[in-house]
Amino acid sequence: MPQLNPLPWFTILIFSWVVLLLTPNKVLGHIQPNEFILLETKKYQNLNWIWLW
Repeated sequence: MPQLNPLPWFTILIFSWVVLLLTPNKVLGHIQPNEFILLETKKYQNLNWIWLW
């Protein structure tokens, strides 16, 4: 029975784990091409509204 032969399935398992463990390090190692610029935040004055009922 071919499913009892562990060699192809074990190599696929090991290879997939190696890819999944090494890929995030390579992707996160890149520098962002566009640096974020923090703009000054404006604070608006909170004007109270007077209801004339």
